[in-house]
Amino acid sequence: MRSDGKQRAPFALKAAAGLGLAFMHLPIALIFVYAFTTEDKSYQWPPPGFTLKWLEVTWNRPDVWDALKLSLQVATISTVIAMVLGTLCAAAVSRTKFFGRETISLLVILPIALPGIITGIALRSAFSIAEIPFSFWTIILGHATFCVVVVYNNAVARFRRTSGSLVEASMDLGANSFQTFRHVILPNIGTALLAGGMLAFALSFDEVIVTTFTAGQQSTLPIWMLEELVRPRQRPVTNVVAMVVVLVTVLPILAAYYLTRDGDQVAGSGK
Repeated sequence: MRSDGKQRAPFALKAAAGLGLAFMHLPIALIFVYAFTTEDKSYQWPPPGFTLKWLEVTWNRPDVWDALKLSLQVATISTVIAMVLGTLCAAAVSRTKFFGRETISLLVILPIALPGIITGIALRSAFSIAEIPFSFWTIILGHATFCVVVVYNNAVARFRRTSGSLVEASMDLGANSFQTFRHVILPNIGTALLAGGMLAFALSFDEVIVTTFTAGQQSTLPIWMLEELVRPRQRPVTNVVAMVVVLVTVLPILAAYYLTRDGDQVAGSGK
């Protein structure tokens, strides 16, 4: 028992937690190791040596830059679409009552519950029936289907913890809808929206399955990595790119965690 009254975790529990974390994260650590190995055709352990040359090689590969540019564009636009649609859906579901509200809520979150291959096949079939050519925008539509869910889940949870009396008080004091949204609603849901947007960006940036069915001949960065692993030329280059993807996706997730960990402390909650 600690001085603050909290019971210490037993050693066995700590060891189990440590083993679980090692099981999940050691393979990721290997990506960073193999990004600097001198061996370019296989995965030897331990690596025969270490070098920084693969950073320069990756920097000078135009195909890497093209794939990175496409991934950033798709993730950014998909996130913007998701933030608009997800926020509107969350506001409608949490602040109003109407027939079929729970059904609509279920339909909104369904895409992220379905396996990615089902979503990909469904979208590909729909695009083919509508005779829509596969392009940059079909990738965005595919990514937006699950990005909306991430933003919606964050926004609807925050809306439900924000007291409706704040909005009523704002309107009673003469504020119009825009002023109420700007000065009352947005400050209360802003961090949830930002966190949802960051998570949506991270999911879109490293998405593979849905992209495979909607991209046509284009290659986002994860698709490029998959093709490089199937037909390897310089394996360490793939690991350098994977290292970048890990950093690009982990940082938004960490930021989202810190933005929402005190999310229950919103104005008017509990009133």
